[in-house]
Amino acid sequence: MAVYTQVSAEALGAFLERYDRGELLSAKGIAEGVQNSNYLVETTADRFILTLYEERTSTDDLPFFLDMLDHLAADGNPVPRALPDRDGAAIQQLAGRSACLIEFLTGVSVSHPTAGQAFAAGAAMGQMHTSLAGFDQVRANPLGADTWRPFLERCGRDIDTIEPGLFDRTEAALTAVLAEWPRDLPMAAIHSDLFPDNVLMLGDRVTGVIDFYFACTDIRAYDLAVMHTSWAFDGNGENYDPAIGKALIDGYASRFPLSDAERAALPILARGACLRFLLTRAWDWLNTPADALVTRKDPLAYWRRLETYLKDDLFA
Repeated sequence: MAVYTQVSAEALGAFLERYDRGELLSAKGIAEGVQNSNYLVETTADRFILTLYEERTSTDDLPFFLDMLDHLAADGNPVPRALPDRDGAAIQQLAGRSACLIEFLTGVSVSHPTAGQAFAAGAAMGQMHTSLAGFDQVRANPLGADTWRPFLERCGRDIDTIEPGLFDRTEAALTAVLAEWPRDLPMAAIHSDLFPDNVLMLGDRVTGVIDFYFACTDIRAYDLAVMHTSWAFDGNGENYDPAIGKALIDGYASRFPLSDAERAALPILARGACLRFLLTRAWDWLNTPADALVTRKDPLAYWRRLETYLKDDLFA
């Protein structure tokens, strides 16, 4: 989450008049994340999340995201639904952006997960994949493997301002990963961004899975690989915790068994995930507006993860 678009109290108050959700008491911008503008909104009735969809999120994709959330919620998954106004419309316009008022879920995201929390989070993903087996809508992954080389070319040699030689090293790693990238594993609707800050917890219990705006159709096991890269390392990407890595896989498999082919592919899928987040973080690092209320994330943290996956089979 982040804030790129500012919303006045007057505009937000008028927006809330479309709903039967109380009157505005306060609104606070949320700085974490990079995708859309988000506010924590408190009214006389409840708390909500207000999301304004920025350029990276196409309005045409919103029905896919919202239908996916409704499908998951109907099957008992702890996900936040977009709330309809009194006329039944969930997608609105505010401050020149498409916008939704979204359910607020209790819980906190953990920065240093325990093995028990990692198991629960992995199980939550496995349960979502079980539910999504019955979801037949399709959205191509706009940040899938076929986009990574063009993304590197868009960053160009400017990426070397992050660290000298980064372009050439990334290009070599990308060539190696794409040569091995699996093309015959099961595809499904996936979250594709299930970092710790997108999972809300109370103790060892998952109370919410949020931020589905990278959701798409891709290799199902890639979703687990993305999760492994983000949960099993410290924030700098320097230290791998094998207990967390094992707990994630075990938790997932407790709800959605992995095939032998999927398990064998996890190392290459994780290396690909590292490149995906290295490249998008590098682009954001180079192009985030100076006045945006957003926390830029270190691209090199994913280069360090990639080096670890290249050196060791962390799934053995």
